[in-house]
Amino acid sequence: MDLTLKNISLLIAIVLTGLSAGLFYAWSVSVIPGTKKVIDSSYLEVMQKINREIMNPQFFLVFIGSMVLLAFSTVLHYGSGMSFWLLLLATGAYILGTFVVTGLGNVPLNNELEGIRLGQLNPSQMQEFRRYYEARWNLFHQIRTFFSVLAFIASLIASFTANSFTTH
Repeated sequence: MDLTLKNISLLIAIVLTGLSAGLFYAWSVSVIPGTKKVIDSSYLEVMQKINREIMNPQFFLVFIGSMVLLAFSTVLHYGSGMSFWLLLLATGAYILGTFVVTGLGNVPLNNELEGIRLGQLNPSQMQEFRRYYEARWNLFHQIRTFFSVLAFIASLIASFTANSFTTH
């Protein structure tokens, strides 16, 4: 295995992007179906708590680290033919489809939810806010999941086209 900066950065980018895509995918197939089965007050309370807890160094390492390492690997692969273009696709998909969608879609909704005092809402208000929040949040989540998986697949294929992890 050729352990150059180019290859190490690509390997770390693939791992971090895979972790990010895996987190979003796992959320889509486990948490979302589970939360659809709880009452409005429980859903809103749990989402408030999850939104607070996700703000941690481990999440940010994976979420932001994917973007940084994909971009860095793309620059290092400039002029490398197909691997460069695949990494450019991966970087663009992650930045626009995952990072920007999260920042402009999910985060503002999370901030709205955080500003609500659940104890002051009646059941009808909870139901109305949940419908508003859940539909939009899940849509943005599905978009970012798709693009994070796309970024992972493109970066993984780029590693094969670059012959980055072959022995010499």
